[in-house]
Amino acid sequence: MATFELYRRSTIGMCLTETLDEMVSNGTLSPELAIQVLVQFDKSMTEALETQVKSKVTIKGHLHTYRFCDNVWTFILQDAQFKNEESQEHVGKVKIVACDSKLLTQ
Repeated sequence: MATFELYRRSTIGMCLTETLDEMVSNGTLSPELAIQVLVQFDKSMTEALETQVKSKVTIKGHLHTYRFCDNVWTFILQDAQFKNEESQEHVGKVKIVACDSKLLTQ
């Protein structure tokens, strides 16, 4: 199963990476095992988002910047409004990175 490494830039991904780096520096974990953990993290995040997340969100905002490069869309929105069935949230600035999931099966 191929995966994107997008989720490593999330809060949980960055915390995992920092922890693994610290464990490698302390000698409690080999660099090879740390890489295996990150690869498994990528696979697990992709699978969990595909199978376990069922909610839908509507996003409205001012499109500040957009870019399409290497089959990856990047959108920067200002004054974004996220709305789902239960609540809505206002965010001053948000970056959305979207990849085509069909690329994973190639």
